[in-house]
Amino acid sequence: METVIRKWGNSPALRLPTTLLKEAGYELEQKVDLVVSRGRIIIQPSKKVEYDIDALVNGIHASNTHDEVTFGRPVGKEAL
Repeated sequence: METVIRKWGNSPALRLPTTLLKEAGYELEQKVDLVVSRGRIIIQPSKKVEYDIDALVNGIHASNTHDEVTFGRPVGKEAL
């Protein structure tokens, strides 16, 4: 499938047809990595893991927390 690189703001942009996106298994708003290899631009799914802070906090329970830790009395100008 042929397309044209155009200007979008100050950057070059490429429009991806929906059918092509679906065929490759991608979705709108999905994060991807761009890799340059041998003069080609490769679009691949991002491997970076994103965390949901609410889900992480909701996963804190008495069974998976540790006791209070002490490092002794202050030895310098620590603020307590």
